[in-house]
Amino acid sequence: MDNNTDSSSDSFQKRVAIVTGGAMGIGAAIATRLSNAGMAVIVADRDLDAGRRFAASLGGTEGEVTAIQVDVGEPQSVSNAFDLIEREFGRCDILINNAGIGNTYPFSDFPVDYWRLTLDVNLTGPLLLALRASEMMKAKHWGRIINIASVSGIVASAGRTAYGASKAGLIGLTRQMAIELAPYGITANCVAPGPTETPLVQAVHTQETRDSYFRRIPMRRYGKPEEMAGAVIFLASDDASFITGQTLAIDGGFSIAGVLDI
Repeated sequence: MDNNTDSSSDSFQKRVAIVTGGAMGIGAAIATRLSNAGMAVIVADRDLDAGRRFAASLGGTEGEVTAIQVDVGEPQSVSNAFDLIEREFGRCDILINNAGIGNTYPFSDFPVDYWRLTLDVNLTGPLLLALRASEMMKAKHWGRIINIASVSGIVASAGRTAYGASKAGLIGLTRQMAIELAPYGITANCVAPGPTETPLVQAVHTQETRDSYFRRIPMRRYGKPEEMAGAVIFLASDDASFITGQTLAIDGGFSIAGVLDI
């Protein structure tokens, strides 16, 4: 396809995108944008019922939307999901590694079992998904892998021992993917959201947590899922054909801020 094609729906026709953790929050916003652009979207979520409900809600969009079940922390589940995708779709053009977990604990009390689980879901899962997806992309000599990291992978925050380490690892893994997959026409990039108004964040962030973020965010607000999706849709487009191995922080300036008040 002509690399001068813009990022409108024409550049996405007949392509297939997989969005893990796509039933809600940032994943749902990404899936919506991709479907609106005319792409066939596979909402891959551990909660199949939630995935199906969300897929049904997108019935009026341009692209086909399908829900499948996958637990990205379980290698067999990932393998089964891709076997299904190969049978039903025969291709994968875009992989959005969005699924993740991130409970907080003080460092001194951090449970080792939860450390292992977090790395399985947030780091090993994206690796396994990218290995299978990239093999399908190579056949078309075109592909986009976009990993949803976090500003916690760029700057440290209290309680995020496993989450921060896993997201920093995901940023490093993205760079490795980028250099090794470039000869096959595949790019790999990261989007690193700051605090975002998702249903989960609204449920777990106390006012104290919000105030702590607001003091460090020059824009003095949380982001919106749609703002994260906007960055993803650009990186998935032909306009981003010469961008690879990069991490784009969508955080209102949180990760670069120093003293904000004088």
